[in-house]
Amino acid sequence: MTVVVWIFALLAAALHIVVFVWEALLIERPGVHAGMFSVAAEDVPAIRLWAFGVGFYNLFLACGTIAGVVLWIVGQVEVGRALVVYTCLFMLLSGVVLLVADRMAMGRPRGKGIGGALAQGTPPLIALVAMAL
Repeated sequence: MTVVVWIFALLAAALHIVVFVWEALLIERPGVHAGMFSVAAEDVPAIRLWAFGVGFYNLFLACGTIAGVVLWIVGQVEVGRALVVYTCLFMLLSGVVLLVADRMAMGRPRGKGIGGALAQGTPPLIALVAMAL
């Protein structure tokens, strides 16, 4: 079951690295701001700083998860597990926040943000459930 935890924790980390690139580095591209985040071109300057900061929080979560898995693999099991639990809980709860924001139709029509919420929350949820088993 440990390998399942590692796989889904690292999958969650990889997703957060991709989102970091979109938010912090590529937000000005129409395929990213309009296609991925449903942000109109005229609104990009207003969200640029926000997207940059949020992108880095995604990168830091990914780095923490990767560090936790590596520590776990090299024998620092308690520290590695604690880091993986914390970062996966953070990612899962952030996915819940996205789901709540979707249900409240914040920033886009209700139902348009479910994919992002599920993408953010499902891999860490699977890792946490596997860890509990």
